[in-house]
Amino acid sequence: MLKLIQILWLFLPAALANMSPVIFKKIPFLDYPVDHHLKYKNKRILGNHKTWRGFFFGTLIAVLIVFLQSLLYPKTQSITLINYSEINIFLLGFLLGFGALFGDSLKSFFKRQINIAPGKPWIPFDQIDWIFGASILVSFYINLSIINIIIAIILLGSLHPLVNLISYASKIQKNKF
Repeated sequence: MLKLIQILWLFLPAALANMSPVIFKKIPFLDYPVDHHLKYKNKRILGNHKTWRGFFFGTLIAVLIVFLQSLLYPKTQSITLINYSEINIFLLGFLLGFGALFGDSLKSFFKRQINIAPGKPWIPFDQIDWIFGASILVSFYINLSIINIIIAIILLGSLHPLVNLISYASKIQKNKF
């Protein structure tokens, strides 16, 4: 049980980064597609849903959450996988946030190429893309075992549909999944 809490705590910034683009979608700041409307094989690379605004706010939220985690570290040492007093918290936040959004964008590229419309489900990739992205980037900075990554994919990937249902019910998101 402790391992699950530790993984949830480590990936919390990435999870919130992954949710941020939906939360900040009405802010007109940087509301421009990351792919600049470019195409690959006559299909949009990412589509209009992947914006610089999403990357900016998602990464910012992840950095802020890691900063808060570092402030709480003296009281949360028992539930952490890393020592927040020995790392660059801004770099960790950036890697978790940007990694989560990069993983989501990479999945979107493949969705466009196989003609799955934005917002349409692609199970299980919609649930785990951000975990892969965050895991890969953060692994360049901290030692993250393959077991922890597998646990994160299973645990967080299974929680993802529940978060989507809550977002749908609260009218934050248009689609259930």
